[in-house]
Amino acid sequence: MKKSSFLSLLAVTPLVVTSGILLAQGMGGGMMGGMRGMSGVQVPADNPITPAKVALGKQLYFDARLSKDGTVSCNSCHDLKAGGADNKPVSTGVGGAQGSRNSPTVWNAALHNAQFWDGRAPSLEEQAKGPLTNPVEMAMPSLDAVVARVKGIPGYGNQFDAVFGKNSLTIDNIARAIATYERTLVSGNSTFDNFRFTDKSALSQTQWQGFKTFREVGCVQCHMGPDFAGPPPLARGDGFYQKFPLFAEGTLVTKYKLQDDLGRFDTTQQVGDEHVWRVPSMRNVKETAPYFHNGMVPTLEEAVRVCAAGGNNRDLTQGEVKSITAFLGSLSGVLPEQKMPKLP
Repeated sequence: MKKSSFLSLLAVTPLVVTSGILLAQGMGGGMMGGMRGMSGVQVPADNPITPAKVALGKQLYFDARLSKDGTVSCNSCHDLKAGGADNKPVSTGVGGAQGSRNSPTVWNAALHNAQFWDGRAPSLEEQAKGPLTNPVEMAMPSLDAVVARVKGIPGYGNQFDAVFGKNSLTIDNIARAIATYERTLVSGNSTFDNFRFTDKSALSQTQWQGFKTFREVGCVQCHMGPDFAGPPPLARGDGFYQKFPLFAEGTLVTKYKLQDDLGRFDTTQQVGDEHVWRVPSMRNVKETAPYFHNGMVPTLEEAVRVCAAGGNNRDLTQGEVKSITAFLGSLSGVLPEQKMPKLP
């Protein structure tokens, strides 16, 4: 089959803008202008992007004072220099507390219409509120306590007034600012994007073979679309979900305890949601080890084996694993440089 035929089947195209959603482009500062593959993100009409709001959200993202004891920030678990995660099976929160799920990368989170592994947050704004009061993360006693903490830091009040209007320092606007910053954390110009849009020789032979194998063994049943995380466009709050593992009897599924967590069922309590997950993106996946919802799979090569076994009941050859892993490496994009902001 010709290369163009494979590409059309995978449907690797820029995101489509849906009703009530604005496309954020060309904001400068490495936000998204000129990025091949990721030409824009969906932005709620009630939270438009402005440079001042981005700057405020960046400060809040890096500010550990939003946690109970001042030790944990958003960046602690979603480290922008560590693939947008923290390269640990599960993150460590206030007082050394640990959760049960691996931290998803924040890079390209703006391209998901539902957040968290189980999709329980319908937007980045809602997601931003969750860790603030989670006892195993930032552990603040309440969202009101978060607002009081931020109000008590000289400098933030004036910035909120400038960005949102007078007396606007609320939990919703704290979340809006953080979400706005996160919408700038988009990668593009990967080797695969260069191959797709400009240079048909960009992929190595091994990467091209891996792309073909990726489709032939069924990976694209879940990992399709511009973010390799499902078909666009979806309405805000509508995630793309799949059950995993589908084949639970294999040794790899047992070894990595992939049946222990009931997934989306814990949120919905609906029969049929057992072991259902929001499909994660494959962009930059090479940088975000360890893998899966519990972070127990240590390497990308092993993750490829596990996914094939648990998702398609396939026992891949070493050559297939090698080529798919090489292809996935071609999805690592250019990450806009991030510098620690000066905090008020």
